[in-house]
Parts: sequence; structure tokens; C-alpha cells
Amino acid sequence: MAPTGLPHPGAVPRECRVAVHDSRGALILASFLRHALGYSRRSGEGGLTVLCIGTDRATGDALGPLVGTLLHERPPAGAEILGTLEAPVHASNLAEVAAGLHRRQPSPLVLAVDACLGRSEAVGTVTAGFGALRPGAGVNKILPAVGDLHVTGTVNVDGFMEYFVLQNTRLHLVLTMARLIAQSLRLALEDGDAQVSPLRRAAAMASSSSLESG
Repeated sequence: MAPTGLPHPGAVPRECRVAVHDSRGALILASFLRHALGYSRRSGEGGLTVLCIGTDRATGDALGPLVGTLLHERPPAGAEILGTLEAPVHASNLAEVAAGLHRRQPSPLVLAVDACLGRSEAVGTVTAGFGALRPGAGVNKILPAVGDLHVTGTVNVDGFMEYFVLQNTRLHLVLTMARLIAQSLRLALEDGDAQVSPLRRAAAMASSSSLESG
């Protein structure tokens, strides 16, 4: 859940943070991810894997699998999606999944998605940035760091009875954040027509997201 690693040098900012209800949030996040992925791919040889971490056994921890499920239903071109509601990637199998990924690809580019806990004023924000995640850090689990890039959603407050907090997080917030992240990733990975403006593409994605919510 906690990002680790040094920020990338260069013109791309280290991270981007948006509020879940920001009407331009998906477009802002997609713009950062598009540049971050392009920058990272310069030195990577393998394809992109979106590694969605978590489990639906706790509502707050279901953010990753929800993102994975939304992406898996309409997979973005050129991306492998790991971690869904049907086949989650969690504490028990994370090391095995990560090892298998590196066996299949010599130098994969991994974007890790996970829920996190934070300060009350940060609840409902989505953060994307360079560096790996340490899943389980918020609930005092020791798990391997994963990812070259990360996207996290702050689903609730930390500091006290973290398991209880995750289990009592509102599903509506988690699902709204998952839709935002999935929409942003699709926009970032979309080749698109150069004549179609980013705002029009964002509007189209918002329309399709409303269909997913129905």
C-alpha cells in the first residue's frame, strides 16, 4: 500500500493526485500516466502489466480487484491485467504471481494498483507516481515491493484498527475510485485519433463508465 523508491528524474513530475469527484480527474490522471508510461518504456524491454492488488474479503481492500475486473472486461491494447474479483492477487499469492510475471517477461513494466489508508483529508484521493508499492504496509504485513509505477486510492483513515477500518469502508467510494482509475488507464493507453481531443475522449469514457455502473 505504501509507495517506495526514488522519484524518476526528468520533466515528468514524481506523482499526480486527484480527488475522486473532480470532474477533470480522469483526464488529469490519464495525462500523467501517459507521460509516465512513455518515459518508463524507454528503458524497458517487456510489455506493460497492470497488477491490481487486493481482495474482496474486505470492502476497502477491493479497490485493486475492482480496477482489474473493469479493465479485464474491456482490456486496453498492449496491457496484461492481473488481479480481478474472480482471480485476485493478494498477500497469499503476491510473491508467486510476481515471480511468474518475471519468468514470462525478461523486463516487464509493472504498474501496481492498490488501496491504502491515510489521513482523513486524503480519503477519496487517487495518487499515481513512480516507484514500487509495498502492499500490506498499512496493516503491518511484510510483503515484497512490486511495480515500476503505482496507482493508489486512499479509501479510509489509518492509525487505528486497520483491518476493521478496511472491512467497514463504503463500497460506493471504492467503486467510484475504481471506475476513475480504470477510465484513466484506458485513456492513457489509448492510441486514439490525433484529431480527437483529450476532452472528447474523456467524455466518451465517462459515458461508457456510466453504462458499467448500470
